[in-house]
Amino acid sequence: MNVVSLIGNLATEVELKEVGQEKHVAGFLLAIDRPSKNGGADFVHISVWDRQGELCSEYLAKGKRVGLEGRLRSRSWDAEDGSRRSTIEVVAHRVEFLSPPEGGPPADADIPFAATAA
Repeated sequence: MNVVSLIGNLATEVELKEVGQEKHVAGFLLAIDRPSKNGGADFVHISVWDRQGELCSEYLAKGKRVGLEGRLRSRSWDAEDGSRRSTIEVVAHRVEFLSPPEGGPPADADIPFAATAA
């Protein structure tokens, strides 16, 4: 079973790329709070495809809070310097925008991570 659920804040702006005719992929880095006394965060690369990726590019920005569901994907490639590189990312199939629209009422995004876990 390959299922991932995450809640976090965007650590980068969303980058939208066209990868074919009417095919798009949005990518961003998600910061996920570590629920420990030392705090900190883990950073995960996220990919979102097609229309949902376009919506992420249009409505999300660095610092916005999102919840997502998806799957892990590993990939590797040859870098320009000839070295072999690899990464693990989450391919999201569902993204929920948890931050309020600009000028909207306060959101649940201000609630600490531990309080949002159900």
